[in-house]
Amino acid sequence: MSSVSTEATEAVEYTAEVFIDGRFESPASAWRPVLDKAAGTPFARYGDASAEQVDRAVAAARRAQPAWADTDANTRCDVIRAFAAQLQRRHDELITLLVRETGGTAEKAEEELGQSINQLLNSATQLTENAGSILPPYKPGKMSLSRAVPLGVIGLIVPWNYPMSLAMRALAPGLAYGNAVVLKPAELTPIAGGRILAEAARAAGVPDGLLAVLPGDGPATGAALSRHRGLDLIHFTGSFEVGAAIREHGARTGTPVITELGGDNAFVVLDDADVEQAASCAVWTALWYQGQTCISAGRHIVQRAIAAEFTEAVVERVRKLRVGDPLREEVDLGPVISAGQLARFHEGLVLPSIDAGARVAVGAEHDGLFYRPTVLTDVTPDMPIFQEETFGPVMPITVVDSELQALELANRHRTLMNSVFSGDPLRGYEFAERLHSNEVHVNDGYARHGGEGQLAGFTRRQWIGLQTTPVSYPAWAQGV
Repeated sequence: MSSVSTEATEAVEYTAEVFIDGRFESPASAWRPVLDKAAGTPFARYGDASAEQVDRAVAAARRAQPAWADTDANTRCDVIRAFAAQLQRRHDELITLLVRETGGTAEKAEEELGQSINQLLNSATQLTENAGSILPPYKPGKMSLSRAVPLGVIGLIVPWNYPMSLAMRALAPGLAYGNAVVLKPAELTPIAGGRILAEAARAAGVPDGLLAVLPGDGPATGAALSRHRGLDLIHFTGSFEVGAAIREHGARTGTPVITELGGDNAFVVLDDADVEQAASCAVWTALWYQGQTCISAGRHIVQRAIAAEFTEAVVERVRKLRVGDPLREEVDLGPVISAGQLARFHEGLVLPSIDAGARVAVGAEHDGLFYRPTVLTDVTPDMPIFQEETFGPVMPITVVDSELQALELANRHRTLMNSVFSGDPLRGYEFAERLHSNEVHVNDGYARHGGEGQLAGFTRRQWIGLQTTPVSYPAWAQGV
């Protein structure tokens, strides 16, 4: 292992070390800073886990997992609940940490920590409720059973926007149902998404080796983990391009892959909608956490009859929003996560769309990472801001003449979650039925629900046929 430099050590409050087999160790690379996103100053550090460390983490997980799978459900339930209690015990510290590391508001941090704790508690409860099924016998004297069996070792790669709760969405049910987990947090948020989880798991009594945390960047650490032959499942949340590459590799190796990828989500406002309600929901779904979620509303498609009224209501709300340091000021929006992210949507999507004819109703300017929430009008479907996921605090509005045209534009791009507003709930429901998205909200935005334990996603089904009475086989099978 190469020596680790002393760079990025000043004012360090947290260190995201590599966590393998119940112990923290130094990374193979030099230390890198983790910034307080609003202040722009380092407050933590991390390093890249090497391919050799990935190998050792997976090996340790494979050793630890069988005994954990054989542990009775009540014991596992107690450990998972203790995990939740460790996070709750550090509530105030973790709220501040999440604000600093993600750039979100305290409200966003409360939501994320609450979701993480609830996911653990939900999984702890659900693991004691169902271990399989008794199936109808297909012949006399045969008991037919289907039981849930842990997959084995799960490779988990999570993004920076909700580093703790998106990790917990797979980590909690994964551990609860008897698996081991090897986690790679995002390099922008390796403390809340990695170090803290390792500390809490160890304090809760999660057996050594069962959880590994491997900080590092995607091309090095992430690639080494996602391509590892010792995994029984790869769970990835992030960009479409990286997810597609991971799925392609999984298809070649036969490794199951679960992905949640980005989408250019649509927010449709039909001509009979309650404009004030639609405008409030649009601002919320587009600008919550600076628009940096995979389910943020990215394209606002509005029928012409109410477009001017809707736009005016949106702009009025957006002008009042306060942007600043969420830890040190009373604000509604914090900073964008990084300079690279800001350049991607501002220089790559907003400015070219303005050059192509989009009009700035408000915003489209920034002071460092503090980006003024933006409303663009006169947006057409051929503009970059319409064609790509924004992942920033920008609301492009596209006007259409008919419901059919709105439907066609909404379905033109891949999405995760769409919304439609109509004064007639049945009309809205019928429109929702024709949308291609897996999740649609009528007269509402995305739901902030806690994650559910996913028995089917983190176990496999094993069928067992138990013959309880003698069977009469054919004479030729009996040697007669």
